[in-house]
Amino acid sequence: MRHAQASFGARDYDKLSDLGEQQAVALGNTLRARGVQPDLVMSGSMHRHAQTAELAGFGPEVDHGYDEFDHDQVIVAHKPAYKVRAVLLADLARKGNPKRAFQEMFTAATDRWVNGGDGYTETFQAFCDRSDDAVRRTAERLGKGETALVFTSGGPIAAVVSRLLSGGDGLWGKLSPVTINTAITKVVSGRSGLTVVSYNEHGHLDKQELTYR
Repeated sequence: MRHAQASFGARDYDKLSDLGEQQAVALGNTLRARGVQPDLVMSGSMHRHAQTAELAGFGPEVDHGYDEFDHDQVIVAHKPAYKVRAVLLADLARKGNPKRAFQEMFTAATDRWVNGGDGYTETFQAFCDRSDDAVRRTAERLGKGETALVFTSGGPIAAVVSRLLSGGDGLWGKLSPVTINTAITKVVSGRSGLTVVSYNEHGHLDKQELTYR
């Protein structure tokens, strides 16, 4: 599960917005209605991961492998002036539509990271490797017929799905931007390994609750 909507534009992004809290509750209600009784619950270490899990009714165990990449570092490597938050916010405000302007800038920043630019403590390749390692660690802890819930971010979900569908990381740039808050991705572990059977399912959300950031 991707975390619920965080607080875009706030000084502390890493907490859920009011709408995000509603999304997390809706997710939990849907999982219970479907009879999901997890044998293991995992999350990354971000507050938005744990908050989503807890509002959904689950207490997660932390695995740092499910952490999102450092988006602040990716942005600053793309445009060093954005190390000063006020400069970033002022630039976005001048565009007229701050959310759209942010998405355009963020796409350019992540493209630089994906394509091997410098200035990062974690390369794109290393990020994809640790995301893949995390989901495999979780699968190895499950017995036959057991279920794990993982609360994480769009980046790790896209990294895992890209590798499972294509054998590489080339789909990440298409998958990550369209990951919906609290969307469910299902991975099955069997004799042939891990298989993606659904991606980005969000039927538990009403139209007005659907967000990407």
